[in-house]
Amino acid sequence: MTEGQWQDLCAAVSGKTFEKPLTAFIADSPWLPEWTKKHSILDYYTSDDVWLKVNLEAIRSFPETIFLPGFWSEYGMCTEPSAFGSRLIWHEHELPFAEAVWHDSERAPVLNPPDVASAGLLPFALRRLQRCRPAIEAEGHSIRFAVARGPLNIASFLMGTTEFLTAMQCDPEGTHGMLEVITRFLEEWIQLQAKTIPTIRGVMLLDDIVGFIGPEDVRTFAAPYLTRAFAAIDSEVRLFHNDADGLSCAPILADCGVNLFNFAFHHPIQEMRERVGPTVTLLGNIPPRDVLAAGTPVDVEQAVECMKTVLGGDFGRVIFSCGGGIPPGVSSENLSVFLAAAR
Repeated sequence: MTEGQWQDLCAAVSGKTFEKPLTAFIADSPWLPEWTKKHSILDYYTSDDVWLKVNLEAIRSFPETIFLPGFWSEYGMCTEPSAFGSRLIWHEHELPFAEAVWHDSERAPVLNPPDVASAGLLPFALRRLQRCRPAIEAEGHSIRFAVARGPLNIASFLMGTTEFLTAMQCDPEGTHGMLEVITRFLEEWIQLQAKTIPTIRGVMLLDDIVGFIGPEDVRTFAAPYLTRAFAAIDSEVRLFHNDADGLSCAPILADCGVNLFNFAFHHPIQEMRERVGPTVTLLGNIPPRDVLAAGTPVDVEQAVECMKTVLGGDFGRVIFSCGGGIPPGVSSENLSVFLAAAR
């Protein structure tokens, strides 16, 4: 993102009220490559040149909005699980999949901590940023975020979601041991990203599994580990994405260090404001699939106007977006209509 966009983002999480809504979107491989109608998802993962061209095309096409985290070097959900030995399955036009490495439905595995400088896809993701950084900065943008999947999300890929949730109840001690290793890995991975790219001043964690558990389990199995991951580096913006159920985790986010929350569209924005408290800026929350992707331009415009009406013109601690990342199939027209309606 540009220096001006970064300053706007920092101002938004500090509580500045904007005369017109600030807009930002989480943009990654489910949307970016095939939005161009030139490249497949697999092209995007396997070519630095395609990755850079696609991201540059997006920022040039929509300079009035912020793409988060901006020039995200990722391989779908596979980056972090690959460091622990997951077998990765790739597809031309669909997201890849990381297979589980443990199949016991009741016990959490004892994990060996991977070397973040050499394990799995981590060096590929980081080296892509290093190679492309001069071209990114020549465009007037900087890499601002260290990014990772959250601890519960990674655990669910290593075990399987059902198996991990079962182990949480049947083997709490083993689950904590597993999450301890994953969190130490995350701390080191976030620190390595920031050390390698000195312009990084934000942390973005994505963990939908936090939305699968109740408030007590959130406090026990999620909060301590999220807090440590977000505190791995000194940062101005700490963005948490969970577009599963967000009500059980919302009250603990501020204490975990989160100051920007991207949440599911089915939670009304005023209800989420009450849950997260006054210090967390909200990123959302029109329906991503049914409106932004599948809706007509009129549907998109009406959804944005509805957000404005609900907020009563008070745009403090709210960044207009969709309730989740940009999904596949969002057209340039619908995104342009969203941005025009917000302005």
